[in-house]
Amino acid sequence: MISYDYVIIGAGSAGCVLAHRLSENQDTSVLLIEAGPEDTSWLIRVPKGYRKIQRDPRLMWRFPFTAQANGGEWSGSALGGKVLGGTSSINSMLYVRGQPKDYDDWAAAGATGWSWRDIAPCFKRIEDHELGESDTRGVGGPLHISCTRDGGPLCEAIIQAGVGLGLSRREDLNGIEQEGIGYFPATIRHGQRISAARAFLAPIKRRANLTIMTDATVARIVFEGTRAVGVNCTVREIPREFRGDREIILCAGALQSPKILQLSGIGPADLLGSLKIPVICDSPGVGENLRDHWGLRLQYRLLGVSGYNRWLRRPGLWISALQYITRRTGVLSTAGAQVGAFIKAMPDASRPHAEIHIALFSVVRATNEIESRPGLWCTVRSLRPESQGTVKIRSTDPGVPPAIRGNFSAEYDRQLTVHMVRYARRLLFQPALRKYLGEETFPGSHCQSPNEIVDVCRRFGSPGSHFAGTCRMGQDLMTVVDPTLRVRGVSGLRVVDCSVMPQVVSGNTNGPVMAIAWRAADLILAG
Repeated sequence: MISYDYVIIGAGSAGCVLAHRLSENQDTSVLLIEAGPEDTSWLIRVPKGYRKIQRDPRLMWRFPFTAQANGGEWSGSALGGKVLGGTSSINSMLYVRGQPKDYDDWAAAGATGWSWRDIAPCFKRIEDHELGESDTRGVGGPLHISCTRDGGPLCEAIIQAGVGLGLSRREDLNGIEQEGIGYFPATIRHGQRISAARAFLAPIKRRANLTIMTDATVARIVFEGTRAVGVNCTVREIPREFRGDREIILCAGALQSPKILQLSGIGPADLLGSLKIPVICDSPGVGENLRDHWGLRLQYRLLGVSGYNRWLRRPGLWISALQYITRRTGVLSTAGAQVGAFIKAMPDASRPHAEIHIALFSVVRATNEIESRPGLWCTVRSLRPESQGTVKIRSTDPGVPPAIRGNFSAEYDRQLTVHMVRYARRLLFQPALRKYLGEETFPGSHCQSPNEIVDVCRRFGSPGSHFAGTCRMGQDLMTVVDPTLRVRGVSGLRVVDCSVMPQVVSGNTNGPVMAIAWRAADLILAG
């Protein structure tokens, strides 16, 4: 068995950051294991290429997902990146830190050392921000953050509509005060996606003490007693084992980290016993507390402006491709959404609890193809949902996807959904947008009552793919890892990814998970 000091499972956003940090000492050997291939597809570099990448099974995980097994709710596939860089190589590239109180609440609930004061410096260290250094922004870090200054007349009208509703226009949506409207920051540089692999791995791939192994699927973690000592995996269909002399670090994400723990004998004893898996540690919280930014996408017809549809369909797509190839500009160089808003949709809110994404294109719902007529979509999502789901293995076979049960049952989430949809409609029917927007094509003007709105979201809403919380950190009996991210009940094993979040952050999770990994590296290197 080949030995390394550290074995990192998963080369997504967290794994790339950890490999970058832990291999800085040339006397420390690091193995980074990724189930997917290298990130060589040219579509990964093209920001709008994610629409095609997400249909490629070679680069994507697709897990069967049921919002509620017997509730007649939405069912579909949970998506994740199966490629070097993980989901940062296939996502919509929006960069959001969340609210300082998110992290302060973690610390207050038992995740000591994870307050905003602790995590804010980590964001600054990873960033190379176009807007320059400030109390909250960093420059000179590995991850480039870009900001649109002027997105054109339609985007400006949308922002003015928000101002008309009382929102502040934000140059940077990642300020201390999150409430407001503006252009989304994005992990794009010179028209190209900057994934975690490109930011944190590409500059250090030649380090002699770092081994990056792709097309390697981890089946389970190997234990000697209750100490994690290695991993069992399949590398291009060949069984292999690798030893981690210091630590095994699990960075497989909120859907796969609990799966690997359960397959390895760490999880609810009754679940493991039902599958005849020897129990290393009875940890009932493994796979519980699944959180996500569930939401609903509204669509509108555009009037007098083309939006992006004509440039994302042939023959306009050919022109867009030529513009991108020659100048790295145009529609193909843009992120998944242009304008964002963080709002208090309900009057008693003390801080923003909903997020709005607005993109200048629209799709045929049945096929997800770009519509022929100009359109706009507006997605509303709850920032801190109370509904919780689960992730549970169904077989001892690592190739069988886990049973993923989502949830949309919490009364708070349902009430907030109604208020979010109504707020978005008020926003889009402000005077500043009257000459640009036509009818609401989905769900449509007939969907008005609270019951109708909740029913549409229940049946036609979708996950934000910001899955979190399934290996929650803290100090109570249901926590899986302690505040240093060590797995409780065993030694030599940590979890570092979105699964450790006690509650999902107030916004997209790619930036926060990289900051978590940077903070985790500090903890690991400190001993």
